[in-house]
Amino acid sequence: MFTYDEMERKSILILRILNQAQGSVGARIIARRLKDYGVSLSERAVRYHLQFMDQKELTRFVGRRDGRTITAKGIEELRNARVHDKVGYCISRMEILAYKTTFDARAGRGMVPINVSFFPKDAFRDALKGMKTAFDKGMCVSELVAVAPEGGFLGDIHVPDGSIGFATVCSIVLTGMLLKRGIPVESKFGGILQMSERKPMRFVELIHYSGTSLDPSEAFISAKMTAVRGVLQHGEGKILANLSEIAGVCRDGVEEVIRDLKDVDMTPV
Repeated sequence: MFTYDEMERKSILILRILNQAQGSVGARIIARRLKDYGVSLSERAVRYHLQFMDQKELTRFVGRRDGRTITAKGIEELRNARVHDKVGYCISRMEILAYKTTFDARAGRGMVPINVSFFPKDAFRDALKGMKTAFDKGMCVSELVAVAPEGGFLGDIHVPDGSIGFATVCSIVLTGMLLKRGIPVESKFGGILQMSERKPMRFVELIHYSGTSLDPSEAFISAKMTAVRGVLQHGEGKILANLSEIAGVCRDGVEEVIRDLKDVDMTPV
């Protein structure tokens, strides 16, 4: 049997998986994704937790084949419950994505981490026009993108009804490739980087990944602390950036990986 504290902690992880999926998910997939968080539960145990969550109206049963979806009450619970468990969640997620990166720049194939955004269908063309400048100015990791209609998937992320999903390559691709080459990387901070004449000048704000319950990028964007358009139009402004630490002895290996990525038109640095 599980203690109440164990039930609550694992229920929050399940809610997080359902929320990320943006759609219904079955016990088998949930059990598989829980392993990413170091939690090993059988499908039967997952169903036991889901029944417990159904009773609390945190999840809703869709069907035997489709599984469950998260409810509005579940989303609210995810925001507020067990704040101590959310500390360091962002860095844990980054480490998982880096570990799952299998991209080989020299072979030109493999899995890459992605950032996914959802746009209302009737606003997608206007959004593309707005993003085009960022791609043209080299502000993105790569010009490679993926698009999925409502009901489709980008990776394991489900695109909700009425939306179009848009995926771009995430800068964590560099961390993943370095790890595969045996180069240790410690992602330390998410921050705001001041740009001058289109060149990095200094960090003006930093949030330590392992000491926050928030995603630094989401926090900075919500607070409207960036000035990306100014960088695109005039070369002056503030953008989001990550700060990582790598041992100095690894410099040659790091530069080699960066060159390999540039050869396939990826610029994560």
